[in-house]
Amino acid sequence: QVQLVESGGGLVQAGGSLRLSCAASGRTFSSYAMGWFRQAPGKERKFVAACNWSGGSTHYSDSVKGRFTISKDGTKNTVYLQMNSLKPEDTAVYYCAADQSTSTVIAGLSDYWGQGTQVTVSS
Repeated sequence: QVQLVESGGGLVQAGGSLRLSCAASGRTFSSYAMGWFRQAPGKERKFVAACNWSGGSTHYSDSVKGRFTISKDGTKNTVYLQMNSLKPEDTAVYYCAADQSTSTVIAGLSDYWGQGTQVTVSS
């Protein structure tokens, strides 16, 4: 069983940066692939970024590639999403996800999800 708690969301001006954190509980965190998704008002939840169990292999959506970075700290049972050069279209609720398979995470079919954290980017 894995429980995920996101934090770090907030209001930021366009061009600014935020770092989201997702703290995981459970002894098997180190073996899980992790990912971030986002959902804007009235829209479907979409893939943002994912990493494999070690954090050594990463994947990004085209819309955030080059601006966002996902990283995993096994010693802290935490995965991060560093978001730079933020745009108003990045405004959404951001969700953390975990699964034993990276492809399952990317597909949005993870077994475990956090409750979400709001990110608002003003123009």
